[in-house]
Amino acid sequence: MARQKLKRIVDSEEKANIIQPGKAEYGQLRNKWAEEFFKNTLPITLELGCGKGEYSVALAKLNPDRNYLGVDIKGPRLWVGAQQAMDEGLSNVGFVRSYIQNIDRHVGAGEVDEIWIPFPDPRPRVSDARRRLTSPRFLAMYRNMLAPLGVLRLKTDNEDLFDYSIDSIAKHGFTIRKHTKDLYASTYLPEHHGIQTYFEKIFLGQGIKINYLEATLDPTPNPTT
Repeated sequence: MARQKLKRIVDSEEKANIIQPGKAEYGQLRNKWAEEFFKNTLPITLELGCGKGEYSVALAKLNPDRNYLGVDIKGPRLWVGAQQAMDEGLSNVGFVRSYIQNIDRHVGAGEVDEIWIPFPDPRPRVSDARRRLTSPRFLAMYRNMLAPLGVLRLKTDNEDLFDYSIDSIAKHGFTIRKHTKDLYASTYLPEHHGIQTYFEKIFLGQGIKINYLEATLDPTPNPTT
């Protein structure tokens, strides 16, 4: 396993669809993703904590009229999505190796139209709340990166994180348009095209219900701090 990870790390250096430390483009594509990376003017969806890129790759296949950018710090995981995209000839998907708290160094103001957060670490301890991907400091970054009326989507198996996110998102510049604590029994299921992450399959196999919400960026936000 260690040898496979090392091989993937080395191979990632040659993959044009992975932007990572050490590459000339790393940190240089802010406000330039459409023009210099995707080489088109299509809207961009950002997947945060993308893991192996299940959502980025699957959605890129379904929606050739959009670009998809997956972000994760785990290089060997990104390799899986990048290789799949190459095998399937997808030019509208790419990956950035970065900590999510630093994503604003790579994505500029109003540069993306949609953000996906699939199954983030729930950070259950109160002392860890600031590290939750739906905490105020992260939401401030999302507000800046999203275009007007941009969309934020969250999927999680953790009900406590979901309740926290409902409250936090509603108070910090977004309007929640859709939410459910049982996605697979709701009317929102067709929006997901049957796409499931690795962890989602495990949760569903254990009989755990999936929480989902969709929020839009308020046109004139007045977030509560």
